[in-house]
Formats: sequence, C-alpha cells, structure tokens
Amino acid sequence: MDIADIATQEDVEVDAGQRLAKVRAIFERENPKGIIVTNSGEYAGVITERRLLQSHVEDSTKVGAMAESAPKIDRTADVRDVARMLVEGGTKVAPVFEHDDHWGIITADAILETVLDNLDILSVEQIYTENVVTATEDTNIGRAINLLRENGISRLPVVNESGKLTGMVTTHDIIDVAVRDMDKATHGDRAGDRERILDLPVYDVMRSPVTTIGLENSVEAAVKLMLEHDYGGLVVTPMDEDDLVAGVLTKTDVLRALTFTEEEYLDVQITNIDLLNTLQREEIRQSIEQVVEKYQRMNVEHAHVRFQKHKEKLRGTPLIQCQIRLRTNRGQVAGSGEGYGANSAFRVALDRLERNVLELKGTHSDEQYQGQLLRKLNEL
Repeated sequence: MDIADIATQEDVEVDAGQRLAKVRAIFERENPKGIIVTNSGEYAGVITERRLLQSHVEDSTKVGAMAESAPKIDRTADVRDVARMLVEGGTKVAPVFEHDDHWGIITADAILETVLDNLDILSVEQIYTENVVTATEDTNIGRAINLLRENGISRLPVVNESGKLTGMVTTHDIIDVAVRDMDKATHGDRAGDRERILDLPVYDVMRSPVTTIGLENSVEAAVKLMLEHDYGGLVVTPMDEDDLVAGVLTKTDVLRALTFTEEEYLDVQITNIDLLNTLQREEIRQSIEQVVEKYQRMNVEHAHVRFQKHKEKLRGTPLIQCQIRLRTNRGQVAGSGEGYGANSAFRVALDRLERNVLELKGTHSDEQYQGQLLRKLNEL
C-alpha cells in the first residue's frame, strides 16, 4: 500500500524569514500537526509544537533558525517505508513530493487511521515502552522541561509520593502556560513571569484523570483512544492496576511496530539517523548482533537505536546521547551513553548494553539453578 490516497494537500506553510511569533499564533489558532518551512519557495524543513518548547527563544527569532529536517516523502512511497522514515527522522509530519514538486504532507495520524483495522493482532504488551520517565506532583515546570528535552519525549506521567499515577503533563500543556500566559505580560514583567512559571509545580498544569490502557489490550484499542482524544501517547498500566505505571505507548511505538520485518538478519531502527556522520547502519546492526550472540536463549524481535544531540561541543563535535533498546523474548534490555560524536556515543551505549545483556543472562541462569535446587529438595 502506498500513501497516494492518504497524503493531503491541506498543509500549513511559512517562510523561513517569518518571526517565530507567527508560528506560535498558528499553533494556537489551528493546532496543526506541524508546519512546513520554505525558503524562497523551496522546502527548508518542518517546525513542530515540541520544537517551540525552548523558553530561551524569543518571538523575534526567525522561523528558519527553528526548522528541523524531515524526510522528503515520494507520493507513491509504501506506507511501511514512510512509517520507518518518520520514526528515523524523529517527526510525525513530513512533506510529500510528486516528482520534484512539493505536493502536500503526510502525518502519523493519517497512517495510523489507514492501518487501524489491522492492529488488533498486536497487544500493547508487545510494543509498549517499558522504561518510562516520570515526574512527581511537586516537580517544577523548569525541571519538567529539562526532562522532556534530555529524553526526547513529549509527555511525563505524574505520580504521587506513593508512586500512584495522578496525572499527565505534556509539551502542549507546558506551552499553554509558558508561552500563551507569558504573551499576556508586558515587556517589563516578562523575565519575572518566566521565572515564576518555571517554578510552578506540574501539579498546577497536569491533566487529571489520565486515560490509560492495560497491557492486555489490543494496539487497535489504544490507537482508537489516541486518535479520538488527539493524544500522542497513553500510560500503560498492569492488569487490574489502573493507578500504577508500567510504561507508555506512543504513536511512535505503533509506527515502529509497522516497520517490523521477518528478515533473517536483525532489524534495527534508528531515530535521528542524520546524526550518524561516519557511522553506518550496517556497522550498528553487526555490533548489536555480536552482543546479542552472547546470550543464545535471547531472541531479539526488534532493535531501536536513538541518537539525541546536545548543545555542548568539543572542537566542533557535538555531545550526543545514544540509547539502544532491544525488545526480546526475555523482556526489554537497554544501554545508553554519551560521547562526542555518534560513533563515540554508540560505543559507550553498546558497552552498557553488553553488560546488561550478560547480567540478564546471569539472572536467568540463577533462576534456573534455583528451580533445579527446589525440585531436588521436593524429592527428599
């Protein structure tokens, strides 16, 4: 299936020379999935609401400085390939081209709506993200913004002192407060207002109650909830425990599942692939396979490698965080690390992944020994 029938020409474009204030007004008025940025009529990138979550950026900043690269999609591209490109590009909206002409856009929602009826074969437990970053009710907005940026996520489940789920705070919620409320202030009050806003606890801006989905539910049911309420993701709860956080399921998780293959070699998906520089996809795949081979009883269903660039640099080379996450028949296992350049960050993350794989192998070996010992004791 290609995207010819699901791409749309109803997109929003702004020129790179426009001020950021115009983009913020468009998001507030029209709430688009993303905005296409052009420079002298030529495609220059996209800008999303998450990108606006940078409190130091002033309204006078030109849009071109905030535009992010997004893959250029051919109008006849296969849906599976487009899903992969969106995930690896770290975006939920991308421009669609017919030949060399900009035709329109494709969104993650359009893809999910198209494949919705086929998602009943997957359960939430099969594809959700297990290790989740949370905030407490008294976490201030400034800290929440840092958590969102550092982890490249757009939502934080909020828990109370007992670890019970009490709310959800998203990029959109924070923008409502940190941008719209500040715009009402006079110029002289702006700096002070910003500081007061960043000190507010997330309890004051979080959404409650939270819509959740159980591990046992189908992905189809989860996506229906997300599309119906325009959520980017849902908190996943254990069976019969709807106030505990087992993980999260996002639209990106579902898009990633659409790209799973049954090929003989390990299927590796890379987010922010443009940061690789000299590092090659094949080198990444082979390195992960070498680690996986050290635990023969662990079958890897999917591998996800995510790169995130920080502002810090060393001799012009940016500090990059790399996270490697494996979905296996033994559960999820991950490794993360930082380094200057993608190659260095990947090697640190790979080393930690190897330690965690070997630790998991040792844990299961201990469990097997304990089981054998108990069986022998029962025979006495």
